[in-house]
Amino acid sequence: MKAFLIILLAGATAALTIVVRIPIPGTGGYLNFGDIAVIFCGLFLGKKWGAVAGGVGSALADIIGGFFIFAPITLVAKGLEGFIAGLISERRGGEKSTATSTMALLPLASFCMLSVYFIGELFYPGMGFAAALSEVPFNLIQAVVGVIGGFGVFLAVKKALPQRGGE
Repeated sequence: MKAFLIILLAGATAALTIVVRIPIPGTGGYLNFGDIAVIFCGLFLGKKWGAVAGGVGSALADIIGGFFIFAPITLVAKGLEGFIAGLISERRGGEKSTATSTMALLPLASFCMLSVYFIGELFYPGMGFAAALSEVPFNLIQAVVGVIGGFGVFLAVKKALPQRGGE
C-alpha cells in the first residue's frame, strides 16, 4: 500500500510540474506548481519517501518535458527539498508541534533546493554565473508558492483523514 502511495505522489508531482508551465523570459526555464507536491510529499510521507516521491516525480517531469539535461540536478534538488520537509515534519511531529513552527522551518527545505539548483547551474553547459543568478528570483517565487501551497494541502489532507490510534 505504501509503495502505491509513493508512486501515486511521484506521479502527482510530475503532473503538477508539467501541467502548469509559465515560461521564464530569457532563461529557457519555467515556473510550475511541482514544489507544492514536493513539500507535501515530504510532510506527508516523511524524509525518506518524501525525498523519493518528490525527487523522482520532479526528475520524471524534466525527462517527459524535454529538459532531460536538468533531470539529475532536479532529482538531487527536489529530493533534498522533500527530505528536509519530511525531516521537519518528523522532528515537529509530536504533541508540542504547531503549524506555525513547522511553517517557519519549511523555507529551509526550499533554500536547500535553491542552493542546489544555483550551484548545479553554474556548471551546466551554456549556463554559468549570470544565467544561474538570473534563475534565482523565479526559483524563489516557485519556492514560496511551494511552501505555502504544500503546507496548506498537507493541513487539509491531515484534517480530512481519520485519526489513527491514540492520536
